[in-house]
Amino acid sequence: MTIRKLLLTAVTGLVAISASVYGFTRADAATYPNPGVVAGSTFAHDPTMIKKPTGGYLLAYTAPGIGLKTSTDRTTFTDAGKAFPNGTPWADAYTGGDTNLWAPDISYQGGKYLMYYSASTFGSSKSAIFLAGSTTGAAGTWTDYGKVVESSATSGYNAIDPNLTVTSSGEWWLSFGSFWSGIKMVKLNPSTGKTANSTIVAVAERFTNSKSIEAPVIVQRGGYYYLFVAFDLCCKGASSTYRIMVGRAKSVTGPYLDRAGTAMTAGGGTEILASHDAIHGPGHPAVFQDGDQTVLAYHFYTAAGDAKLGINLLGWDSSAWPYVY
Repeated sequence: MTIRKLLLTAVTGLVAISASVYGFTRADAATYPNPGVVAGSTFAHDPTMIKKPTGGYLLAYTAPGIGLKTSTDRTTFTDAGKAFPNGTPWADAYTGGDTNLWAPDISYQGGKYLMYYSASTFGSSKSAIFLAGSTTGAAGTWTDYGKVVESSATSGYNAIDPNLTVTSSGEWWLSFGSFWSGIKMVKLNPSTGKTANSTIVAVAERFTNSKSIEAPVIVQRGGYYYLFVAFDLCCKGASSTYRIMVGRAKSVTGPYLDRAGTAMTAGGGTEILASHDAIHGPGHPAVFQDGDQTVLAYHFYTAAGDAKLGINLLGWDSSAWPYVY
């Protein structure tokens, strides 16, 4: 462990103790850290990233055909083409002619890369989440398996921003949602990756600032499931107000509570990262395990309005709540 890391560990430990003793949140206790060093191809919007079983990293992001990047060291990233370089006509009914596909979620299951991704247009709940697979994850090797969940103008929820959670007992759940009535979940059949039934479970909702909650990620750690989401507004360049929030539950379907005990279905959420210094609107979290490190990836905007990839680590305080460092 380097001297810098030792000092950082000591400082974050003191901050956690002070927050516990004096009753304030981490946002009050310390300035948020800047992203770690990211070099090479640094553009990303709605990133998802995993450690490849063969070594190195695979990242996907919102773009026409779903953009891909690779890295050998989680620091320097290289463009790696598109998952669907020849277009996605099956999604055209939801994209209104826009070729962008949104918010992919990549994982590695049963010897294959799986990717859930969404098709929609801004401000619309006529949306759908699709599933694709690839044995290598490389550009042009992805096969679409069809639609998983869809929503309409009358659904009351929005079928975008998917995230697959596989529990320690082997259950598959897909969380998703943006604005409207918030974050939902459906149970999946592990053999198909499609819905196991028609039951939709509500896990988080917001009632202020245009009901702005989206981009769920659920991570199991210890005796808890942690639900990470983005509050407030994305996609406004340096004026973006995105911030990353978290709650936790004993069951994958909730109820998720924030640090103050407020249910996330009642607007609750504990902030762990927000705009600071030259980092504007950090959000759309992706969380994955890399050895003994828990990695948080997200996008943020520069003062010039450019979307960049942000990477930090998550630590866990003595009360088992995550913080960013």
